Amino acid sequence: MAVKPVSPEKVREIVKGWSGREGFLIEMLQDVQTEYRYIPKEAVETIAHEVGVPVGRVYHLATFFKRFSLKPRGEFVVSVCTGTACHVKGAPRVVDACVRQLGITVGETTGDGKFTLETVRCLGCCGLAAVMTVNEDVYGHITSTKIPRVLKHYKGMERESHGEANDQ
Repeated sequence: MAVKPVSPEKVREIVKGWSGREGFLIEMLQDVQTEYRYIPKEAVETIAHEVGVPVGRVYHLATFFKRFSLKPRGEFVVSVCTGTACHVKGAPRVVDACVRQLGITVGETTGDGKFTLETVRCLGCCGLAAVMTVNEDVYGHITSTKIPRVLKHYKGMERESHGEANDQ
């Protein structure tokens, strides 16, 4: 999987875009993750230096929130909710179908860097259980039989965020 090289200039530009203020560390980390698909060590160090905070403070935030990753992620992050409502509505079968279709286990990224598979405790839309997201796209009432069609949709795409809810 090709990983985009870290540009200290780009990271400084991101920090400057948030006025270099400590109160915007989370937003800076979000922008870095959007840029690189993860939060590289070099970016953490650059942010800490530019903002004037200890490196440990930036790492604390980067490891506290589940949405951040310190290792490279795929263009498309597939998140299957395994909360109670989704579990009851078949989430384990959805996870198994994703594992089969992608050829990876939970927490891994495909060799081509296209997909990362993860489970999450709750996506906050229990009425749509079982729920899966691909980046920002939400798939409610998802079943294992729908997984091949959903993933096929992304296999030929470049990274983009639709932000639309899908009742597939």
